[in-house]
Amino acid sequence: MRTLHVDSGRELRGGQWQALYLIERLSDAVLLARAGSPLFVEAARRKLDVRALSFRALGAGARQADLVHVHDARAHTMAAITGLAPLIVSRRVAFPVKRGFLSARKYGRATLYLAVSNYVATRLTDAGVAGDKIRVVYDGVPIPEPGRPRPGRVVALASKPVEIPGVSVELTSDLWQDLSTAAVFVYNSEMEGLGSAALAAMACGVPVVASAVGGLPEVVVDGKTGFLVTDGDFAKPVRRLLEDATLAAEMSRAGRERVERDFSVEGMVEKTMRAYREVLG
Repeated sequence: MRTLHVDSGRELRGGQWQALYLIERLSDAVLLARAGSPLFVEAARRKLDVRALSFRALGAGARQADLVHVHDARAHTMAAITGLAPLIVSRRVAFPVKRGFLSARKYGRATLYLAVSNYVATRLTDAGVAGDKIRVVYDGVPIPEPGRPRPGRVVALASKPVEIPGVSVELTSDLWQDLSTAAVFVYNSEMEGLGSAALAAMACGVPVVASAVGGLPEVVVDGKTGFLVTDGDFAKPVRRLLEDATLAAEMSRAGRERVERDFSVEGMVEKTMRAYREVLG
């Protein structure tokens, strides 16, 4: 099966990592990415077949592929304009789909949508995408060796800072590295399609305290793998985890087990391949 993957992202974020995890497990896949982008560089480092993204490269690559899989919104637009089929679209963002003639044409072009969560799937159906054209494929994350949590170390993303009176919250731009010694991970967000950072924390055995928005409740089981916050007050659950070592250990174990069961890279790849086979017949 020859697959062409397209991602126009300027950063190496959750969606780009999912594309990498998938492509390196496929036997005949080509990636089109923005030349010089972190995704392009990382794909080349992993010795994947990555080429500079352009409309010409997209058209040429599609003619040699059995299907085209786009991984971000701009890539979706490019593929829709080019008129490629069959077209699979990964939808990762939680904000509503725009209405209007051009948007309707764009979203009508896809053969199948892979929604990153049930929440995102609902946003698609709200916009008029037929339910039989949507499959939910959760993110998959690597499962590293358990870390060695440093007592009292609370970590949050630098892009999603949070302040907790009396608690030092370290902001990170190197999530996996800092999760290896974190005791608690705080995920402060206004909206998430799923929450790959929360999955990374659970995979590392770090209890998560997260905003109860978007697809995050599909990741964090409140009271079992962490806590969900509805009022923006992270202080109480964070302090509870820092003060109750037994509870933190139980949540650490439960979170890691949940990722192994429901959010592994292998599971993500298998569900994506199942969608490919469904489209190709």
